[in-house]
Amino acid sequence: MLATRRGALRRAAFAPVLALGLMTGLVAQAQAQTTPIKFQLDWRFEGPSALFLLPVAKGYFKQEKLDVAVDAGNGSGGAVLRVASGAYDLGFADMAALMEFHANNPDAPAKPVAVMMVYNNTPAAVLALKKSGIRSLADLNGKKLGAPVFDAGRRGFPLLAKANRIGPVQWISMDPPLRETMLARGDVDAITGFSFTSLLSLEARGVKAADVVVFPYPDHGVKLYGNAIIASPRFIKEHPEQLKAFLRAFAKGAKEVMAHPDAAIAYVKERDGIANADLEKRRLRMAIDAVIASPDARAEGFGQIAVPRMSLMASQVSDAYGTRTRVDPGAVWNGGFLPTAAELDVLPPARK
Repeated sequence: MLATRRGALRRAAFAPVLALGLMTGLVAQAQAQTTPIKFQLDWRFEGPSALFLLPVAKGYFKQEKLDVAVDAGNGSGGAVLRVASGAYDLGFADMAALMEFHANNPDAPAKPVAVMMVYNNTPAAVLALKKSGIRSLADLNGKKLGAPVFDAGRRGFPLLAKANRIGPVQWISMDPPLRETMLARGDVDAITGFSFTSLLSLEARGVKAADVVVFPYPDHGVKLYGNAIIASPRFIKEHPEQLKAFLRAFAKGAKEVMAHPDAAIAYVKERDGIANADLEKRRLRMAIDAVIASPDARAEGFGQIAVPRMSLMASQVSDAYGTRTRVDPGAVWNGGFLPTAAELDVLPPARK
């Protein structure tokens, strides 16, 4: 009787240990089934970052068994390099920067590939103060233009100049935080930058939007693609289904962001507590209208590209950037992982 009682006590004492072991095993198994993904943004956490931060916060990636970590960046060139190095699996970068990397590093063992177009049009623009007397692109002849040396608008300016017969200009280089300050002070006559970033940055420096003239590249004959989601060759090879799942979850989140952009800024504030919510709401809405849900995006379909247009851009970037080799348009794009047409139906109704 005593032996039976001791056996029961031993079994009772062992039961929690057994349960804990089973639970630990289940957790380990679940973790093994979840794919970690490091994602590199092109810039700091601003309004458009909500496209990536919302599906993280709402668990859309986790529903696809993905553990996605989104980090801020410091430029498209840096995002391309970090994905190429293997430090990041996926990233968000300007298509021209990706093309330049391919053409200047033909022997690189791991050249990233664009797998989903997000900014169907480049956000690049020239901005000037009306008091400068600049009313048209022709007025830029002989003027001082300011931008960081790596700025997408500056790199692509030869295309804008050719399309609009702009004569020689003088370039002044500076760090990104000084660009709009120098324009506001009159140190330069005009700047290049992302339209929805530079305009709001000028306002933050006391310049009224009504006093600024903006020349978006797409409206003046330069139909370059903008930012795309890029993937490392290793991730594409080792995790093709997870890549499809990532793009599917991203599209789901993007639809929600575009339907309710103001609410989506809450997820930007979670990552950057000092962000100005009202300003970022405006920035996000401007980005949606100008480059994400643009007429070109509606014609080609969200996430997708037109092959002739991509081929033309490859040729233009080769010439304007003076790359070591010509850009191969077939090597920089792979649309084979895109979600279904129904899942890509994310754009808000066109404004009338």
